[in-house]
Amino acid sequence: MGINAFCKTGNTITFTAGVAAPTPVQCSSTTLGGNQYRIINSGASIVFLGYGNDAATANAASSNVTTSGTAFPLLAGTDEILTFAPNAYFTGTSTANAVVYITPGDGV
Repeated sequence: MGINAFCKTGNTITFTAGVAAPTPVQCSSTTLGGNQYRIINSGASIVFLGYGNDAATANAASSNVTTSGTAFPLLAGTDEILTFAPNAYFTGTSTANAVVYITPGDGV
């Protein structure tokens, strides 16, 4: 089985992470069960990514991690392909404003 390049399967969403998390945004895939996302942190600071099956879960998970937490830390300037639940909601916090772009898709 070969490795496939990342193939976009829906619209890119964006939000600006800051000290307070913005309203969570749903990232919908056009494929059944699509659960991979290309996530870019274009900012100059770590973003603590909150995610979940609904907006409330994503918001609750977006707190800065100090000793333990559910947020996923995205280093400044990173471009990651990660797996989450299909059609997940995303938001995030950061010590300085950082724009995050998320595109649903399949592949690596």
